[in-house]
Amino acid sequence: MDVGEKHGATAWPSLRVSCAIMPRMKKQIIFIHGGDSYSRRDDFLNYLRTTKIHDPLSDKVVRWPDTLRAELGEEYEVYMPAMPNKYNARYDEWSIWFERYFDLVEDGVILIGWSLGGMFLAKYLSEAPLSKKVNAVYLLASPSGKYFDQGTTSADCADFRPQEDLVGKLGAVVSQLKIWHSEDDFVVPISELKWYQTHIPEADITIFKDKNHFLVEKLPEIIASIKQIKA
Repeated sequence: MDVGEKHGATAWPSLRVSCAIMPRMKKQIIFIHGGDSYSRRDDFLNYLRTTKIHDPLSDKVVRWPDTLRAELGEEYEVYMPAMPNKYNARYDEWSIWFERYFDLVEDGVILIGWSLGGMFLAKYLSEAPLSKKVNAVYLLASPSGKYFDQGTTSADCADFRPQEDLVGKLGAVVSQLKIWHSEDDFVVPISELKWYQTHIPEADITIFKDKNHFLVEKLPEIIASIKQIKA
Protein backbone atom coordinates (compact mmCIF):
# COMPACT_ATOMS: atom_id res chain seq x y z
CA MET A 1 0.00 0.00 0.00
CA ASP A 2 1.45 3.38 -0.91
CA VAL A 3 1.27 6.66 0.99
CA GLY A 4 -1.84 7.83 -0.80
CA GLU A 5 -3.78 4.74 0.16
CA LYS A 6 -2.67 4.94 3.81
CA HIS A 7 -4.15 8.43 4.18
CA GLY A 8 -7.30 7.70 2.24
CA ALA A 9 -6.26 9.69 -0.75
CA THR A 10 -6.65 8.58 -4.30
CA ALA A 11 -3.63 6.63 -5.44
CA TRP A 12 -2.39 7.87 -8.81
CA PRO A 13 -0.44 5.44 -10.96
CA SER A 14 3.17 6.34 -11.33
CA LEU A 15 4.04 7.91 -14.67
CA ARG A 16 7.25 7.07 -16.49
CA VAL A 17 8.25 9.88 -18.82
CA SER A 18 10.46 9.04 -21.77
CA CYS A 19 12.60 11.92 -23.00
CA ALA A 20 13.29 11.04 -26.60
CA ILE A 21 16.11 12.96 -28.24
CA MET A 22 14.86 14.50 -31.45
CA PRO A 23 17.33 14.25 -34.32
CA ARG A 24 18.75 17.60 -35.44
CA MET A 25 17.39 18.67 -38.81
CA LYS A 26 19.96 18.83 -41.56
CA LYS A 27 20.74 22.16 -43.18
CA GLN A 28 19.23 22.24 -46.64
CA ILE A 29 20.70 23.56 -49.88
CA ILE A 30 19.31 23.86 -53.41
CA PHE A 31 21.92 24.20 -56.14
CA ILE A 32 20.87 25.54 -59.56
CA HIS A 33 23.30 24.86 -62.41
CA GLY A 34 24.02 26.95 -65.48
CA GLY A 35 22.89 26.78 -69.08
CA ASP A 36 22.07 28.89 -72.13
CA SER A 37 18.99 30.70 -73.35
CA TYR A 38 18.30 32.09 -76.83
CA SER A 39 15.68 34.58 -77.91
CA ARG A 40 16.06 33.63 -81.56
CA ARG A 41 15.50 30.02 -82.56
CA ASP A 42 17.92 30.37 -85.48
CA ASP A 43 20.70 31.23 -83.02
CA PHE A 44 19.94 28.13 -81.00
CA LEU A 45 19.92 25.91 -84.08
CA ASN A 46 23.24 27.39 -85.15
CA TYR A 47 24.63 26.58 -81.71
CA LEU A 48 23.54 22.95 -82.10
CA ARG A 49 25.23 22.74 -85.48
CA THR A 50 28.52 24.32 -84.48
CA THR A 51 29.21 23.74 -80.79
CA LYS A 52 31.89 21.28 -79.81
CA ILE A 53 30.32 18.11 -78.45
CA HIS A 54 31.63 16.14 -75.51
CA ASP A 55 32.98 12.70 -76.29
CA PRO A 56 30.68 10.34 -74.32
CA LEU A 57 33.47 7.76 -74.13
CA SER A 58 35.98 10.11 -72.54
CA ASP A 59 36.47 10.53 -68.80
CA LYS A 60 34.00 12.78 -67.04
CA VAL A 61 35.40 16.17 -66.10
CA VAL A 62 34.90 16.64 -62.38
CA ARG A 63 33.78 20.06 -61.17
CA TRP A 64 33.20 21.30 -57.63
CA PRO A 65 29.40 20.75 -57.72
CA ASP A 66 30.05 17.02 -58.28
CA THR A 67 31.66 16.76 -54.85
CA LEU A 68 29.58 19.38 -53.03
CA ARG A 69 27.56 16.86 -51.02
CA ALA A 70 30.61 14.88 -49.96
CA GLU A 71 32.59 18.01 -49.06
CA LEU A 72 29.81 19.42 -46.89
CA GLY A 73 29.19 16.18 -45.04
CA GLU A 74 26.26 14.55 -43.31
CA GLU A 75 24.97 17.74 -41.70
CA TYR A 76 23.73 18.98 -45.06
CA GLU A 77 20.99 17.90 -47.44
CA VAL A 78 21.82 19.08 -50.96
CA TYR A 79 19.23 19.17 -53.73
CA MET A 80 20.65 19.46 -57.24
CA PRO A 81 17.71 19.47 -59.69
CA ALA A 82 18.45 18.96 -63.37
CA MET A 83 16.75 22.06 -64.75
CA PRO A 84 14.72 21.69 -67.97
CA ASN A 85 16.50 22.01 -71.32
CA LYS A 86 19.66 23.73 -70.13
CA TYR A 87 20.80 24.23 -73.74
CA ASN A 88 17.93 26.62 -74.46
CA ALA A 89 16.27 27.29 -71.15
CA ARG A 90 13.01 29.14 -70.51
CA TYR A 91 12.41 31.10 -67.34
CA ASP A 92 8.82 29.94 -66.82
CA GLU A 93 9.86 26.30 -67.15
CA TRP A 94 12.70 26.74 -64.67
CA SER A 95 10.37 28.54 -62.27
CA ILE A 96 7.90 25.66 -62.25
CA TRP A 97 10.64 23.09 -61.74
CA PHE A 98 12.38 25.10 -59.03
CA GLU A 99 9.12 25.50 -57.10
CA ARG A 100 8.67 21.72 -57.07
CA TYR A 101 11.98 21.43 -55.22
CA PHE A 102 11.37 24.50 -53.06
CA ASP A 103 8.31 22.71 -51.70
CA LEU A 104 10.60 19.98 -50.33
CA VAL A 105 12.66 22.23 -48.06
CA GLU A 106 12.01 24.06 -44.81
CA ASP A 107 12.63 27.60 -43.62
CA GLY A 108 16.29 28.56 -43.61
CA VAL A 109 17.29 26.97 -46.91
CA ILE A 110 20.50 28.05 -48.65
CA LEU A 111 20.32 28.68 -52.41
CA ILE A 112 23.29 28.51 -54.77
CA GLY A 113 23.03 29.64 -58.38
CA TRP A 114 25.89 29.20 -60.83
CA SER A 115 25.98 31.20 -64.10
CA LEU A 116 22.47 31.06 -65.59
CA GLY A 117 21.38 29.48 -62.32
CA GLY A 118 22.47 32.62 -60.48
CA MET A 119 20.71 34.82 -63.00
CA PHE A 120 17.57 32.74 -62.50
CA LEU A 121 17.69 33.11 -58.71
CA ALA A 122 18.25 36.87 -58.96
CA LYS A 123 15.14 37.22 -61.12
CA TYR A 124 12.96 34.71 -59.29
CA LEU A 125 13.72 35.88 -55.75
CA SER A 126 13.13 39.53 -56.66
CA GLU A 127 9.85 38.91 -58.47
CA ALA A 128 8.08 35.88 -56.99
CA PRO A 129 6.53 35.77 -53.51
CA LEU A 130 8.33 33.29 -51.26
CA SER A 131 6.50 30.85 -49.03
CA LYS A 132 9.56 30.13 -46.89
CA LYS A 133 12.48 31.97 -45.37
CA VAL A 134 15.70 31.84 -47.38
CA ASN A 135 18.73 32.07 -45.12
CA ALA A 136 21.46 32.72 -47.69
CA VAL A 137 21.88 33.05 -51.46
CA TYR A 138 25.07 32.60 -53.48
CA LEU A 139 25.22 33.99 -57.02
CA LEU A 140 28.33 32.70 -58.80
CA ALA A 141 29.42 34.15 -62.17
CA SER A 142 25.89 35.39 -62.79
CA PRO A 143 24.97 37.34 -65.92
CA SER A 144 23.20 40.63 -65.22
CA GLY A 145 20.04 42.27 -66.44
CA LYS A 146 22.03 43.72 -69.36
CA TYR A 147 23.81 40.53 -70.40
CA PHE A 148 24.43 39.55 -74.01
CA ASP A 149 26.96 36.91 -75.00
CA GLN A 150 29.65 38.62 -77.03
CA GLY A 151 31.07 35.28 -78.13
CA THR A 152 29.99 32.89 -80.86
CA THR A 153 26.77 31.49 -79.37
CA SER A 154 24.55 34.62 -79.42
CA ALA A 155 22.91 33.39 -76.22
CA ASP A 156 21.33 36.57 -74.86
CA CYS A 157 19.55 34.99 -71.85
CA ALA A 158 16.90 37.70 -72.26
CA ASP A 159 14.23 35.47 -70.75
CA PHE A 160 16.20 35.37 -67.48
CA ARG A 161 17.25 39.00 -67.11
CA PRO A 162 16.41 40.42 -63.67
CA GLN A 163 14.50 43.70 -63.76
CA GLU A 164 16.44 46.76 -62.66
CA ASP A 165 13.54 48.17 -60.65
CA LEU A 166 12.97 44.90 -58.75
CA VAL A 167 16.35 43.23 -58.25
CA GLY A 168 17.17 45.62 -55.41
CA LYS A 169 14.58 43.75 -53.33
CA LEU A 170 16.99 40.84 -53.01
CA GLY A 171 18.74 42.49 -50.10
CA ALA A 172 15.47 42.49 -48.14
CA VAL A 173 14.33 39.03 -49.20
CA VAL A 174 17.39 37.16 -47.89
CA SER A 175 19.48 37.84 -44.82
CA GLN A 176 22.76 36.95 -46.52
CA LEU A 177 23.33 37.65 -50.21
CA LYS A 178 26.75 36.70 -51.54
CA ILE A 179 27.80 37.48 -55.11
CA TRP A 180 31.02 35.89 -56.36
CA HIS A 181 32.86 36.54 -59.61
CA SER A 182 36.35 36.02 -60.97
CA GLU A 183 38.43 38.55 -62.87
CA ASP A 184 39.45 35.94 -65.44
CA ASP A 185 35.92 34.73 -66.23
CA PHE A 186 35.93 34.06 -69.98
CA VAL A 187 32.19 33.27 -70.18
CA VAL A 188 30.52 36.00 -68.13
CA PRO A 189 32.91 38.97 -67.93
CA ILE A 190 33.64 40.65 -64.62
CA SER A 191 31.88 43.77 -65.91
CA GLU A 192 28.56 41.97 -65.29
CA LEU A 193 29.27 42.16 -61.56
CA LYS A 194 29.10 45.96 -61.63
CA TRP A 195 25.41 45.81 -62.52
CA TYR A 196 24.69 43.84 -59.35
CA GLN A 197 26.89 46.13 -57.25
CA THR A 198 24.94 49.14 -58.53
CA HIS A 199 21.48 47.71 -57.94
CA ILE A 200 22.17 45.69 -54.77
CA PRO A 201 24.79 47.75 -52.91
CA GLU A 202 24.29 45.83 -49.66
CA ALA A 203 25.31 42.50 -51.24
CA ASP A 204 28.46 40.80 -49.96
CA ILE A 205 30.80 40.84 -52.98
CA THR A 206 33.77 38.51 -53.38
CA ILE A 207 36.11 38.88 -56.38
CA PHE A 208 38.58 36.12 -57.22
CA LYS A 209 41.53 36.36 -59.57
CA ASP A 210 41.89 32.79 -60.86
CA LYS A 211 38.56 30.91 -60.71
CA ASN A 212 37.55 31.67 -64.34
CA HIS A 213 33.85 30.75 -64.74
CA PHE A 214 34.13 28.61 -61.60
CA LEU A 215 34.87 25.70 -63.90
CA VAL A 216 37.22 24.34 -61.28
CA GLU A 217 37.56 20.92 -59.72
CA LYS A 218 37.57 22.18 -56.16
CA LEU A 219 36.06 25.27 -54.56
CA PRO A 220 36.99 25.08 -50.87
CA GLU A 221 35.99 28.71 -50.39
CA ILE A 222 32.30 27.93 -50.80
CA ILE A 223 32.49 24.96 -48.44
CA ALA A 224 34.07 27.13 -45.74
CA SER A 225 31.59 29.95 -46.36
CA ILE A 226 28.52 27.71 -46.16
CA LYS A 227 29.71 26.14 -42.92
CA GLN A 228 29.97 29.60 -41.37
CA ILE A 229 26.32 30.38 -42.04
CA LYS A 230 24.20 30.15 -38.92
CA ALA A 231 20.67 28.80 -39.04
